[in-house]
Amino acid sequence: MVISAIADNLVRSVESMQDTVSETFFEPVVRLGVTGLARSGKTVFITSLVANLLDRGRMPHLLAASEGRIEAAFLQPQPDDTVPRFDYESHLGALTADPAHWPDSTRHISELRVSLRVRPKGLLAGLKGPRTVHVDIVDYPGEWLLDLTLMDKTYAEWSAATLKSIADREQAAAYRAKVAQVDGSAKLDEPLAQELAASFAAYLQDARRDGYSDCAPGRFLLPGDLAGSPVLTFAPLPAGAAPRGSLLREMDRRYEAYKAQVVKPFFRDHFARIDRQVVLVDALGAIHNGPAALEDLRGALTEILSAFRPGRNAFLTRLLMGKRVEKILFAATKADHLHHSQHAQLTAIMQALVRDATDKARFAGADTQSLAIASLRATTETDMPHDGETLGMVQGKLLDTGKQAAFFPGHLPSDPSHLLNPQRGENWLAGDYQVMRFAPAALTLRPGDGPPHIRLDRAAQFLIGDKL
Repeated sequence: MVISAIADNLVRSVESMQDTVSETFFEPVVRLGVTGLARSGKTVFITSLVANLLDRGRMPHLLAASEGRIEAAFLQPQPDDTVPRFDYESHLGALTADPAHWPDSTRHISELRVSLRVRPKGLLAGLKGPRTVHVDIVDYPGEWLLDLTLMDKTYAEWSAATLKSIADREQAAAYRAKVAQVDGSAKLDEPLAQELAASFAAYLQDARRDGYSDCAPGRFLLPGDLAGSPVLTFAPLPAGAAPRGSLLREMDRRYEAYKAQVVKPFFRDHFARIDRQVVLVDALGAIHNGPAALEDLRGALTEILSAFRPGRNAFLTRLLMGKRVEKILFAATKADHLHHSQHAQLTAIMQALVRDATDKARFAGADTQSLAIASLRATTETDMPHDGETLGMVQGKLLDTGKQAAFFPGHLPSDPSHLLNPQRGENWLAGDYQVMRFAPAALTLRPGDGPPHIRLDRAAQFLIGDKL
């Protein structure tokens, strides 16, 4: 194992050196990771970003585009032959169909390369020819990122923390009832182990559906070809005696196998090579689900941010070999569900959600930013008088009925602590917001224009503008 670890570290060092040499002497490559928790809009974000890089008429805040220095943009074969290609054409087809519909959500890792031919800027720009910058977009489920927190926890530590967090959740009532009847020191009973794992996985699915964010292990939600395998057949149990051959001992072994055989390869092969990162957050959904869901989201974001903390996580420090994520964007999605007058409040809430994590991280030079965005604008705005005041409303086609409707989703507080203080118990987006699920609007694009959005150009400028 020691020899294997040394060899693995040498391979990572050589790959890092090759990437540096390639960027210095040949064509720069930016690996942009895109992740987020459930219903945060990762697929739509990537599809709209790529479409707006190919046709940049709606990208005024991407400086290289507004300055006219991007001569061409095109898709190329991705460099990783073993990673599925992000199905950009099918996803764009869904958004531009008649009627338009949302594409399928992310269920596995995928990748897409966008290449930009860019003229240099500055005094010597006329003496240099255009260069090509490659942007490799890596899409992966945010639930997988939460698995990083398992790497430095023992099975006993993870079980204790998990059982504590689910003690009062109604979604976990069935699982808690099963655990209460289990003797972990008894001999392993495989059907019982499978029953416990299935019950715990069902809890995770229900918790994610109801807006909770701390839904790990991530592969329990998206098992793929691992479904039914021993590496996914474990669950948290109370501490106790664990003799050889016992249920508790086997749960411990399978937990460690999950870390070694599932989690570590993902971070080694994909995450450790990312240069820039986008974390998409459905903050409005968490706000609507109430204080508990919002506080849970804040905790999950803190855990996710720990993945970008070289030096703070022993496993990750060994893995990254000094490589660090340079920029991290936290984007509150679905800003088009609010009138633009509420966007500043949504941005402030996003900043407050990650403030604890960013203060603790100290990022060793990494740059962070929070934005309220809409990857694809599905609504329009209108102002209507009501009881002597003017309400800023949004209108669009409802996803469930297909009918046009206008809603006033409520006012977000100007002070984020009104929401983030769990003692207040306030739900600021109640009532009508519950049915504000919009279908994508019909797209009629002029030549040279990508899909309509909100601040996607600002997000692109922050993430890749310095490389163009």
